[in-house]
Amino acid sequence: MTQGESVGLAVAFLAGVLSFLSPCVLPLVPSYVSFITGLSLDEVGERRWTALTHALLFILGFTLIFVALGATATGLGRLLNYNQVWLERVGGALIILFGVYLLGGFRWMFLERERRVHIQDKPLGYLGSVLVGLAFGAGWTPCIGPILGSILLYTSTQAGLREGIVLLLAYSFGLAVPFVLAAVAVERFIEWFRRYRKYIPLTTRLSGALLVAVGLLVATGYFSLLAGWLQALTPEFIRSRL
Repeated sequence: MTQGESVGLAVAFLAGVLSFLSPCVLPLVPSYVSFITGLSLDEVGERRWTALTHALLFILGFTLIFVALGATATGLGRLLNYNQVWLERVGGALIILFGVYLLGGFRWMFLERERRVHIQDKPLGYLGSVLVGLAFGAGWTPCIGPILGSILLYTSTQAGLREGIVLLLAYSFGLAVPFVLAAVAVERFIEWFRRYRKYIPLTTRLSGALLVAVGLLVATGYFSLLAGWLQALTPEFIRSRL
């Protein structure tokens, strides 16, 4: 794995964590956990293995969607590879716009309209959790949309097919880890959320700042230079393991 790929994976994982912490996802986590398990929150706390199983199947569902999107974005990028410089400039500019949107610089009405797929009655059994995960992954909300869209744009301009799939797996992993922790320790999650709630707007602005920074690096072609600079700072015994 090259240093550039390592940086991209770190950014994708962080983007997944920030998606989880967004106001479109975080407040709904207890509801999702209860919905996919078919249990009340009190019962979830008593049946942690059941909650863990359904959470992992839910994660499998949205990961399949995200990886498919990543492969599609990579394929489109390779199709347009004959003009890679302009592809990077346009992709970087769009990532910057997504960042400015999350910073509150302007409003896009098409992003603020709800597009999430709703399932009124979850199908019974474990397959139902996968289907709900697929529906979640197919959704497009004001918060997760710009972050996921930016990862897809980065993938289309910077990655090959294998790298694109791995990047979206890293994004899914960043979204999945806190969800699993919330599912198996829902009582502690609710307590933590009550304390964290006031910081949600700050998290959204941090997400926007991250997207602006990444967009600038992609648009100017400095992302690879940043990777090279970080590689020079990385001790040899760590580089040999990457």
